[in-house]
Amino acid sequence: MAKIGFIGLGNMGGPMVQNLIKAGHDLVVFDLSADAIKKATDAGAASATNAADVARGAEIVVTMLPAGSHVSSVYLGDQGLLAVAAKGTVFIDSSTIDVETARAVVSEAEQAGMKMVDAPVSGGVGGAEAGTLTFMVGGENAAFEAAKPYLDIMGKNIFHAGGAGNGQVAKVCNNMLLGISMIGVAEAFVLAEKLGLDGQTLFDISSTASGQCWSMTSYCPVPGPVPSSPANRDYEPGFTAGMMLKDLRLAQTAAQGVKAATPLGAQAAALYSLMEAGGHDQVDFSGIIKLLKGTL
Repeated sequence: MAKIGFIGLGNMGGPMVQNLIKAGHDLVVFDLSADAIKKATDAGAASATNAADVARGAEIVVTMLPAGSHVSSVYLGDQGLLAVAAKGTVFIDSSTIDVETARAVVSEAEQAGMKMVDAPVSGGVGGAEAGTLTFMVGGENAAFEAAKPYLDIMGKNIFHAGGAGNGQVAKVCNNMLLGISMIGVAEAFVLAEKLGLDGQTLFDISSTASGQCWSMTSYCPVPGPVPSSPANRDYEPGFTAGMMLKDLRLAQTAAQGVKAATPLGAQAAALYSLMEAGGHDQVDFSGIIKLLKGTL
């Protein structure tokens, strides 16, 4: 049994905590939401009064925070996690943040005598609840090996992507591709409908032809062909348009930093920003089809 600290008990972090508790570990948690803390303590976790107290005496600390600025403020400074934790503590940051911040914080952790990985996730709330998340992990080999037993509890597919920050690189590249492909699939279904071809027929053809992709066969943006897709629940989110836009913006920031040409990524970000501007950022990202149809 390990003593694990966990900071950030939102839609993803909360279920991840539950799985660590079920595996028999001793959890101390912190979040700004009293309701989120109560769910964790009802399941058997102890609560801390602040983020720093989570790290005191912990062997492993997991963070799941909204943005790079939050990660920096929680980890760094006189009362940051790195200042109060014992040397040798293993830190797992599962936030999705910018590559530069991820690398900077891991560097500070290593200089402080800690082991740390950036380990953003894919798989949504369902994957967090089921313990089947995909973790894309950046960091030194020793840090990865120290973190992996705990990642295995929370996830099914654990990939070591290389050095610090490479987990974030993998995440933003994957999600940029996902955002682009979803728009392409949505455009195809909109065009087919206007030309008199029903969605099921297009799905039956394209899902077995060269247009096949995950956005079509696993997350189809029209109701019917894939019963589990959000299109059959009025686009109730598994992964919101707002979260997709966050990742697309991170990808654009990274691309600009290394002068990489990502014109389709930029266009995808522009389209999802229209959903945000219209107040539809909590709609599932596959709901972009409604924007294209003019029904959002």
